[in-house]
Amino acid sequence: MLTTLFSETERTYTGSELRPHFLLTELNLKGSGIGAFQGPCRVETAKLVDWEDRLANDHIAAHSMIHFIGEFFGTSLREGVLIQRLFMSVAFESLLTRVQAQGWQIRRSGDDLYLKKSGSEAERKLSVSIVTASPVSQLLHVGINIDPSGATVPAIGLAELQVDPQAWAKEVLSRFAEEWEGMEWACVKVRPVV
Repeated sequence: MLTTLFSETERTYTGSELRPHFLLTELNLKGSGIGAFQGPCRVETAKLVDWEDRLANDHIAAHSMIHFIGEFFGTSLREGVLIQRLFMSVAFESLLTRVQAQGWQIRRSGDDLYLKKSGSEAERKLSVSIVTASPVSQLLHVGINIDPSGATVPAIGLAELQVDPQAWAKEVLSRFAEEWEGMEWACVKVRPVV
């Protein structure tokens, strides 16, 4: 079973939250789960776990984001990346009809979401995401911009898209938990073939 929680406590994401048992010690979630909260994002180069960004001396910043922190036990790094891609697909699907009704085009490329106005060539980034391994689990961070001020790339946020961040985050957590439960059932409902 996957546990989920949206925390009403605002906090800044600095990268140090991407650690084993953050969900247990900070949000009281036991076992595999995803917690979410709202707050600024300030990840300095030294805290980045993505070597491509770190070698480029990059950093991550935004005035306000919805942060999803996941921890998954008993999985490999490859499975963690698959979980990340599934999570981003759920986030994409939950935004698709909302933004299309306003004339936006949205696409998922790997673990990122991009938007542009219909007829415009300029794409802007909505998300940041990473998966890494700890000694006991796979760890996930997904940040979805609310107000992308301070971002180092052309970015867009949920405020401009007229999407209520907290209601949307709770919906994504619920949808992802349903997907997780469906995967669990798919694993146990089949008759073995020998």
